Amino acid sequence: MVHLPPRIVIAGLRGGAGKTFLTVGITSLLFDRGYTVAPFKKGPDFIDTAWISMSSGNQCFNLDMFLMTADQIKRSFIIHSSKADIAVIEGNRGLYDGLDIDGSSSTANLAKLLGAAVVIVVDVTMATRTVAAMVKGCQIFDTDVNIKGVIINRVAGPRQKALISGAIEQYCGIPVIGSLPKLRKNPFPERHMGLVPFQERLHAEKAIATVRSVVDDCVDLDALWKVAHDARPLKRESDLDEKDESPECYDEPLRIGVIRDQAFWFYYPENLKQLQKMGAILIEINSIRDADFPDVDGLYIGGGFPETQAHALAENKEFRDTLRKKIEAGLPVYAECGGLLYLGECLITENRKYPMVGVLPFQFVMEKKPQGHGYTILEVTRPNPYFRTGKIIKGHEFHYSRAVATETGGGKTDFVFTVRRGNGIDGHNDGFCKKNLLATYTHIHAAGDSGWAESFIKRVRKVRSNISIV
Repeated sequence: MVHLPPRIVIAGLRGGAGKTFLTVGITSLLFDRGYTVAPFKKGPDFIDTAWISMSSGNQCFNLDMFLMTADQIKRSFIIHSSKADIAVIEGNRGLYDGLDIDGSSSTANLAKLLGAAVVIVVDVTMATRTVAAMVKGCQIFDTDVNIKGVIINRVAGPRQKALISGAIEQYCGIPVIGSLPKLRKNPFPERHMGLVPFQERLHAEKAIATVRSVVDDCVDLDALWKVAHDARPLKRESDLDEKDESPECYDEPLRIGVIRDQAFWFYYPENLKQLQKMGAILIEINSIRDADFPDVDGLYIGGGFPETQAHALAENKEFRDTLRKKIEAGLPVYAECGGLLYLGECLITENRKYPMVGVLPFQFVMEKKPQGHGYTILEVTRPNPYFRTGKIIKGHEFHYSRAVATETGGGKTDFVFTVRRGNGIDGHNDGFCKKNLLATYTHIHAAGDSGWAESFIKRVRKVRSNISIV
């Protein structure tokens, strides 16, 4: 039987209620007080997890009920929290929001799966007693959800605070453990539908310190600690003990390049860990600063915001040219979302055109509205280096870019995925394949699909044993 720490889910009634603000502040306070915090984010989000990782002093892991099975979620939670003093899980959207009428992928179902106590964050703008009615509704909607407290947010003043707190405690029987005022300025400026990534913030530590100070003043951390100890037993703990995570041993480990810089940083930590477990040595590469392309056996390019660094990426022509030559020579490359854009002929943003690597026959145009946002289901319908035909892949896409085919070629025969849910590259297809390159808008989570890493490494080993990449 593994040790499980006290655990709490920070939930909301809707998106934008203030969950991330509170999660960053709470985890930062706990870290400051010397606690080992195991942070998690419900859903596929990359940006919030980056901030929470920084605020908590530990890597934040995603728990996603669409991309992962219940046992995969439990195993990930156990592995990454068993040595912590407390686990803090940020929910997404509203507490009961999900992909179907049963809410099978909701924050509520995740909380039940993990036996976690729930604190609801409520935006109380222009409301008083009705807030208690909403909380009461959440309590009776599913009595198996362990709702133990409320934090009210964007409170106008003492009178509103007193009225709402009194109503919740009288009619709902649970405490209000925090009350945050309306803030004049959000320390986390937003882009698109999420927070600006902290890698682009010169004063990230200052922003976290500001949030920590507000939460310290407005949230009863001792009460929250007590609530976290109201977690329920996790079922079948004995079947899900932590497994040996040590890497497999190989005589000649592979060198896998991973581009990590201000343009590309959307990587699920499980994806990188799976590559290491398969015998890879990860070589970090900076596509903005590095003049020379390192000697690697394969390359993984994740997502990010290349449009914010388009000028810098275009300026590093020597790096782009070398990468193009290596791909043409057969270097195994797997690229996701931002990596797909980088490999196109050019990136058009704010009416300016920036040359990219030029190995894919597309221009990518940045739009003001999302061109693909949400979970994806792909069917592998054509032969490719990494996935067997007929395989069903679950993933996630989030992009404001659209692909425009150029005159240099490419057609449907170069796509290996048929989109069953989502948008992909053209609304019907995703996964453009060229030699040993596969580039797609869809992000795959290795904790839910460990076969991705195995297939990638298998191809890299095969290529290394047969050809030399110049």
